[in-house]
Amino acid sequence: MDGPDREVICGDGVEYLRRGHFPPDQAVVTSLPDHSELPGLGFEGWREWFVETAALACAAVADQAVAVFYQTDVKLDGRWVDKAHLVLGGADRAGAHLLWHKVVCRAPPGTTTFGRPAYAHLLCLSRGLRLPPGRSSPDVLPRLGEMTWARAMGREACEAVAGFLLADTGCRTVVDPFCGLGTMLAVANAHGLDAVGVERSPKRAERARTLVLGPTPARAG
Repeated sequence: MDGPDREVICGDGVEYLRRGHFPPDQAVVTSLPDHSELPGLGFEGWREWFVETAALACAAVADQAVAVFYQTDVKLDGRWVDKAHLVLGGADRAGAHLLWHKVVCRAPPGTTTFGRPAYAHLLCLSRGLRLPPGRSSPDVLPRLGEMTWARAMGREACEAVAGFLLADTGCRTVVDPFCGLGTMLAVANAHGLDAVGVERSPKRAERARTLVLGPTPARAG
């Protein structure tokens, strides 16, 4: 039997999202670029770009499908930039609501960090899907998991998303319009989900086509 499919497009993720109207079995799962990755926009320009791109992602998926964002805050000029707030601003523009918001520990509790916090946000949004209380899941993920590069989504965070898609949605294809080296794509395939990625860098796109990650080994205790 053939395994799950993976397609990686070398191109512009925003333009891909602007096409919109993904079929009901496709979910967007991504991490939007930080302002340091788009220096030409300036900080305020990046904020507006971020909110608008989050809105595009929420609008692109079908009513009963989901858009999931993994985002890590940053400190700029002594002030925190709350990316969860920016994602939710985009969701409001698209008429999407928050299904869940998880905190992913990037460092053990009690750790002091500088520049980036010891946690990341994992947010799931939808226009039409509702989750009954009995389908609740942990709000805090104790580990980020392996990162394939410095800007990657953590492997265990990706696995949490893949498990949710399989258990609580009809989505069977993951679309990551800013896929980097393809961690989410590889984890999706490992869980039997098809995957589509978009990446500007030809080198990263090529690596994303071939990255393979098996299930995370069970932890003792």
